[in-house]
Amino acid sequence: MSKELKSNSARSLLRNGAAAIALAIVGALVPGAVLAKDYGKPGEPVHLVIGYQPYYTQAWSAVIQKEMMPWKKYLPAGSTVEWQIGLQGAIVGNAMLADKNDIGYMGDMPTIVAISKQNVRQLRMVAVLGLANDQCSVFLSRNEAPDFKSPEEAVKWWSGKRIAVAKGSCTDRSGQEMMRKYDIKPEQYLNQNIEVQTSNFKAGRLDGSIMWEPTASKIVMEGIAKRIGDTKVIDKMDGGFMAMQHELIKQRPDVVKGWLEAELDANLFWAKPENYMKVVEMAEKNTQGFSKEVLWMSMAGKYPKVMGGGDVRNIMYYGINDEVRNMMREQVTFLHDMKVLPMADLPKELVDSSWTDEILKRRGLKVPLARIEAQDPSKYPGGKIKLPASWRE
Repeated sequence: MSKELKSNSARSLLRNGAAAIALAIVGALVPGAVLAKDYGKPGEPVHLVIGYQPYYTQAWSAVIQKEMMPWKKYLPAGSTVEWQIGLQGAIVGNAMLADKNDIGYMGDMPTIVAISKQNVRQLRMVAVLGLANDQCSVFLSRNEAPDFKSPEEAVKWWSGKRIAVAKGSCTDRSGQEMMRKYDIKPEQYLNQNIEVQTSNFKAGRLDGSIMWEPTASKIVMEGIAKRIGDTKVIDKMDGGFMAMQHELIKQRPDVVKGWLEAELDANLFWAKPENYMKVVEMAEKNTQGFSKEVLWMSMAGKYPKVMGGGDVRNIMYYGINDEVRNMMREQVTFLHDMKVLPMADLPKELVDSSWTDEILKRRGLKVPLARIEAQDPSKYPGGKIKLPASWRE
C-alpha cells in the first residue's frame, strides 16, 4: 500500500469512527410527534423503567439500587421499578430517546450524544456515577505482544495492527484520542462489541482493543489478553453519568428528588471498603460468566504500574462540579471536531446540577464523595486470587 493510501486510510478511520458514534443511536432518531408520557401527579405511585449496565463496573450504584432498593424509602408508596439491561451505553441512550427508559445509567459519550438530540427527545444529565482512568477504557494487547517498559510505549505498538473498540462508546473516544496523540495508524480500527473482541483475541484475529470493566479484568485474569494501560496515556478521564427524561423532571420533582436521594445512599454504601464484597455479590447476581474474583478486581483490584495500574479505581462524584463540567466541555469539543455533534457547546440546561446540589447541601456533603482505592490482589477477602501469566510488577 502506498504512503498516500495509508495516510488517507488513517484519516478515514477517524472520520468513520466519529460517524459510528452518531450512528450508534440512529435507531432512536425517529422524529415524531410522540405524546409526552403521563407520570402522574406528585405524591402518586409511579412506575419507572431504568436502563442500567451491570456489565459496566462504574455504574454499579444501579445494581445497589436494584438489589437493596433504597428507592422504596423515598418514592411514593406503591411505586414500582422495572430494570432493563443495556450491554453498552448507546443501547441505554437508544432506549431513552425512544421513550422506553425513564432513567439511564451510561458512560460519558453516550450520555452527551443522547442529551444533545433535543429534536428527538428532551433528556437531562442529572448526576455523576464517577470519574476514572480505567473503568471505561482499559487498553489490552494480545499475549504475544512484546513487553514494553511503559503503557505509552505499549500503545505505540498498535500502529499497523488490528484494533477494535465498541464504536459510539467511551472506548471509542479513548481510542481516537490515543491515535491522534501518538500518531498511531492501525491497519484496521474495527467496530466490535466486547463479546466479539473476546472471541477474536482467542482466535488470534485481534492485536489490541479497549474495553470497559468488568470485561477487561475478565479478559486479563483468564489469560486471554494482557493489560497494557488506560486513559492516563492520553491524560484524560472517563466518566459515568445518569440521565433522566425531561418530562419526568417537569411532572414529578418528587420522584426525581427521591431517586437521587436513594442514589446518594447507594453511593455512600458502596464507598465503604467493608461493603466492597457485598457490592461484588450483588453484581454477580446481575451478571453471567463473571467470578467474584474478577468482579472484585474490576472494582478495587490494583494492577501494576507497568500495566497501567494506579492507586484509585473510581472517584465517586455524584454531584456535578467544575471538574466534571470541564471534562464534559473537552468531550463536547472533541465530538464537535469529529462532526458528531452540531454544537461546539452543550446548552447549559442539558446538564442539571440543581437536584444533587440541593441534596448534598442538605446532607452536609461535598463533591467528590469518596474514592475506591485500589487494593493489592492479596487483600481480596474471598481467598487467594490466581494471577495471570501476563502479570508484571
